[in-house]
Amino acid sequence: MKIAVIGATGLVGTKMLQVLDEQKVHIDELIVAASEHSIGKEIVFQGKTHKLVSVEDAIETCPDIAIFSAGGTASKKYAPLFAAKGTFVVDNSSAWRMEKDVPLVVPEINADVITRDTHIIANPNCSTIQMVMALAPLHKAFSIKRLVISTYQSVSGSGLKGINQLNGEEEGEAVEKPAYPHQIYRNVLPHGGDFCENGYTTEEEKLVNETCKILRAPQMAITATVCRVPVTGGHSETVNVEFNKPFELDEIRKLLSNFPGIIVQDDPTNNVYPMALTAYDKDEVFVGRIRRDFSIDNGLNLWIVSDNIRKGAATNAVQIAQYIIRKFFNK
Repeated sequence: MKIAVIGATGLVGTKMLQVLDEQKVHIDELIVAASEHSIGKEIVFQGKTHKLVSVEDAIETCPDIAIFSAGGTASKKYAPLFAAKGTFVVDNSSAWRMEKDVPLVVPEINADVITRDTHIIANPNCSTIQMVMALAPLHKAFSIKRLVISTYQSVSGSGLKGINQLNGEEEGEAVEKPAYPHQIYRNVLPHGGDFCENGYTTEEEKLVNETCKILRAPQMAITATVCRVPVTGGHSETVNVEFNKPFELDEIRKLLSNFPGIIVQDDPTNNVYPMALTAYDKDEVFVGRIRRDFSIDNGLNLWIVSDNIRKGAATNAVQIAQYIIRKFFNK
């Protein structure tokens, strides 16, 4: 089993290597690639030293799987070249997510869309992954009609640049090349991604479009507002759900508790509910504040929290790779 990690020195790429190690993914040969300024440097994985190579050199090794976290431009350029060699590409950027013939996968929900002939597989947006994890079993049972979403996204969603801005502002230091147009320390920005002509942002549009694709529900009505908050790691979301069918709260809790990768934390009288602080560095998605919305028929409110670098990016990508190994290589 030959696996390449493209963008191995970045925030998510580093976490991908950590998760590959933690999950004990069988790797006979690891290829680590990064941008030009990192070529030749060395990293240690499972006690062995690996030299960083160029993406072009990584392509020539013909890996079985290439896990990308190198940005959309690099993914558009290089993913097809890997695919042409027969490599399964798992891409963490937004470059391929809405392409009709490219599967957009959360393994617990829709890994079945991956076939031997789909050599580019897209990893969804971090805020989308954690939300659909909670919504998938509920949609199957009660059919979702409409979603109203508000997110509270940590600065790690902007990579090291976002973390450095928050840390620098907290220390009172001047921040060169900030990630955001305004101070994030002690502030909340109603702004994630780039603004579109319709007034929404690219992060908000991802929540809408990716959710419909993953849940195979093009008719689902969705509106979203994305906010950036001064939290280092972990995204939080309020999700208001309107179902087509009636439900009981006990059914909701049971469905969520039984779904793989979900942990229900819902004991508000004892101040038990999901928080970014306690979700940090964990792979699960945490759901709480489960309560009926009395303003509409069949309405429900949920609070959903997850570590955006792990399940929201690295862990989900590694899970996709594990599925590919089981499905197409362990014969």
